[in-house]
Amino acid sequence: MRDQETYVPFTDDELEATTGEFELSERQALRRVPGLSTELTDITEVEYRQLRLERVVLVGVWTEGTQTDAENSLTELAQLAETAGSQVLEGLIQRRSRPDPATYIGRGKVDDLGAVVLASGADTVICDGELSPSQLRNLEQRTKVKVVDRTALILDIFAQHAKSKEGRAQVELAQLEYLLPRLRGWGETLSRQTGGSGRGGGAGGGVGVRGPGETKLETDRRRIRHRISRLRREIKAMRTVRQTKRARRSRNAVPAVAIAGYTNAGKSSLLNRLTGAGVLVENALFATLDPTTRKATAPDGRIYTLSDTVGFVRHLPHQIVEAFRSTLEEVAESDLVVHVVDGTHPDPEEQVRAVREVLAEVGADRLPELLVVNKTDAADEETLLRLKRLWPDAVFASARSGRGIDEVRAAIETRLPSPAVEVRAVLPYDRGALVARVHRQGEVLSSAHLPEGTMLHVRVSEALAAELAPFATDEGRVAAAAR
Repeated sequence: MRDQETYVPFTDDELEATTGEFELSERQALRRVPGLSTELTDITEVEYRQLRLERVVLVGVWTEGTQTDAENSLTELAQLAETAGSQVLEGLIQRRSRPDPATYIGRGKVDDLGAVVLASGADTVICDGELSPSQLRNLEQRTKVKVVDRTALILDIFAQHAKSKEGRAQVELAQLEYLLPRLRGWGETLSRQTGGSGRGGGAGGGVGVRGPGETKLETDRRRIRHRISRLRREIKAMRTVRQTKRARRSRNAVPAVAIAGYTNAGKSSLLNRLTGAGVLVENALFATLDPTTRKATAPDGRIYTLSDTVGFVRHLPHQIVEAFRSTLEEVAESDLVVHVVDGTHPDPEEQVRAVREVLAEVGADRLPELLVVNKTDAADEETLLRLKRLWPDAVFASARSGRGIDEVRAAIETRLPSPAVEVRAVLPYDRGALVARVHRQGEVLSSAHLPEGTMLHVRVSEALAAELAPFATDEGRVAAAAR
């Protein structure tokens, strides 16, 4: 997480570099080199790693809902902090009608927070909400430690997990858009050029510093805006490539299925079970940022694609939704959304609500949805019975054990869009390529081999039906051939 206590100007090289070059596991997996230590007492690798973890105190404001809702939100914030590589020491919640506009929590409670920070030895405070620049500044001045909000924490996790060029560009764009209004300096230390009339004297700054009056802060803002413009152009070009691939699949009439859901609900595990994709599976939040698409085949021969997408979370930062819009369009342009829910979570209904809220932002709420309750092998029976009453059309499965996966696959295939036009045709044997396309793109109801060619009874798209029209035959002949 970027240190918000001091302000360090950006260099051009720093602005060119993409963020998040190392995975969380690589950041934490310290390996000691023997013979270099000058300490009198040797320590283990685990002890060393614990010493370097950021020690954080969590703070939340409970404005609505029940106390359980507030505690669940803070528990999720703790998981986010641990995923980012921090050690959670304390968690504090204050009941208020709305967050304080100056300090997020009540002014009197800030002193209590400072005492907790001092007593626990924490070096960071993480707030369960998005703070304004003034709230960040006031809290840091009062607590004397770095203050981070929920948005910056999620952006930090995204930066650690992004792998592809597009993913890194999207994360960097989101981080810079978040950082731009929060840049700040301390007093006159950032003053580079004073401007003025050219007269001498102490107020003017003297020879060599008179000019347009741009400060270091303004310079960095200009550089960040320039970098944001470049990133937007790069992401737009990548978006064009993605749209071209989708258009090619649409021309080939290949149905698309998107796997969406809350972070760490088991989407990648489900994709691996359904297709053998071999996608990285990790028990961590936002382990998957780069979408993965794999091909699958239904029992009737229809080919469709399954895409794993980035996970969602409650109060997902607006910067993330905007930066990842080109990736989230994979969901919006699909024919079916497989919505994966963690059956072991204390509040799965809130997870479903949060996911549907983000899907609505990208226009995917109009699509057919298949609800899959995952991790049933770890959930208790009482919870499963309650969820079955709540979602009677959902499919219950376990991607880890494989239980219910056949039911998930069958439910997906029954919801795939069926070709609209039913055609009976006899294709000459020299039109084998067209027969192959019919099998690949359509639904073959029956087939037979006649002396003059291959007789097919199929359901296909309108475009393919037009190509089959010259070879169409009557229903009686198909029935006779079938006998």
